[in-house]
Amino acid sequence: MLCNPELIYIFVEILKETTKPLFTMQVEKLEKTVPEVVQKLTKLKSETLAAELSWCWVSFQNDHNPVGVIEKGQAALALFKEAREKNSKAVSKKLVESFEKALN
Repeated sequence: MLCNPELIYIFVEILKETTKPLFTMQVEKLEKTVPEVVQKLTKLKSETLAAELSWCWVSFQNDHNPVGVIEKGQAALALFKEAREKNSKAVSKKLVESFEKALN
């Protein structure tokens, strides 16, 4: 009875609908922060990481696979935290916190 394909299909559809708002909210947060992050990476002379994150973001918008965005986003956060240790005004605390929330 538990392996009934119709029940599995119904369960999956319910799961999609209940997680859709969370996924949409997450994407909206990323849409706001990724351009700022890319701009800040460029200012910090990390053009390669900025380009990689930008590419991963466009790829994510097409295939909804977040692996690249998460990986490059974590690298950007590490760079931001390192920059903040050297100079607390190099990257705003708000940008770091917003991006962390968007990635999680």
